[in-house]
Amino acid sequence: MKTKMDLQILLILIIVGLLAGLFSGMFGVGGGVIMVPLLVFALGYTQHQAQGTSLAVLAVPVTFLAAYTYHKTGTQPLNFKYALIIAVCFVLGGYFGTKIAISINETLLKKMFSVLLVLVAVKMFFSK
Repeated sequence: MKTKMDLQILLILIIVGLLAGLFSGMFGVGGGVIMVPLLVFALGYTQHQAQGTSLAVLAVPVTFLAAYTYHKTGTQPLNFKYALIIAVCFVLGGYFGTKIAISINETLLKKMFSVLLVLVAVKMFFSK
C-alpha cells in the first residue's frame, strides 16, 4: 500500500472518490463495487484495507444528498422509515460482517468478493 501522499496518489484518490460518487448516484453502488477494486489495483491496498477504507468513507453520510435528490426529483418518493430500519440493521450487519471478514485469509476473501460480484452481475444481466 502506498502511504506517502504525492500528486499521483492525490489524483488517484480524487478519481476513486468521483467514480464512487458518480456510480453511487447513478446505480446505488460505490463502495464495494467501485472503491474496493480501485484501491486494490491502483494503490496496492490489501483486500482488508480496501474494504475497511470503503466502510470508513461510507461512515460519513456522503450519500444523503444523492438519496435526497432521488426523493425530491424521482418519480416516487423514498420511504425514509424503511431506509432507517435498513440502516440500523446495516450497522449491526456491518459490525458482524467485519468480524467475519478479518478472520478470513485475504486470498480467500478476494475470491469470495470476486464471486459475489460475478453472481450479482450475471443475475442483473439476465433479469428482466
